[in-house]
Amino acid sequence: MKVLIVEDEQKVVDYLRSGLTEQGWVVDVALDGEEGTHLALEFDYDVIVLDVMLPRRDGFAVLASLRERKSTPVIMLTARDHVNDRVRGLREGADDYLTKPFSFIELVERLHALARRTRVQESTLISVGDLFVDLIGRRATRDGHRLDLTAKEFQLLSVLARRQGDILSKTAITELVWDVNFDSHTNVVETAIKRLRAKLDGPFTTKLLHTVRGMGYVLEVREA
Repeated sequence: MKVLIVEDEQKVVDYLRSGLTEQGWVVDVALDGEEGTHLALEFDYDVIVLDVMLPRRDGFAVLASLRERKSTPVIMLTARDHVNDRVRGLREGADDYLTKPFSFIELVERLHALARRTRVQESTLISVGDLFVDLIGRRATRDGHRLDLTAKEFQLLSVLARRQGDILSKTAITELVWDVNFDSHTNVVETAIKRLRAKLDGPFTTKLLHTVRGMGYVLEVREA
């Protein structure tokens, strides 16, 4: 899943980016309200972590601009333990609220809850042939056998599974699986695809992950 952190305290940013990346999230960061507004409107996120006190534009202004165009779930952070701030944020469209200092584990659980809430129409279990991908349990099986995937490999598989039958370019994959500013001209995508394919297709006769020359990659069942 993909999260945007809009926060100007570098220590908090580094802490959250490191912890969430280890949890398998794709993390984008904005250090002020102007940049946060741009990223929130320009790109699609599963959830946004938004600080109230920001340079250039405060969190309430960012939230107001976002709600004019999008319904992306937002959890607001503040160092000020004031009821009025929490009430204002919720009234203006925030979905949840945490006061600093906060528990990282609690934040992660709240992020997952908000992301799940927005996906009520999307199945949490995707099947492609004999492949089953459990988006909530973060596990994948083929023919009843669990695939031993890293967090990044599972993220890549989830992106391909959600868009099964669609050809995804390297640029699209880097935006969805890695940071939006990732250099798509490197061989990281090819390397990741190769490793995933070895685990996903290697032991099985039927291949699901296909390369479309000059276009990208697609996950689908093809007739022999």
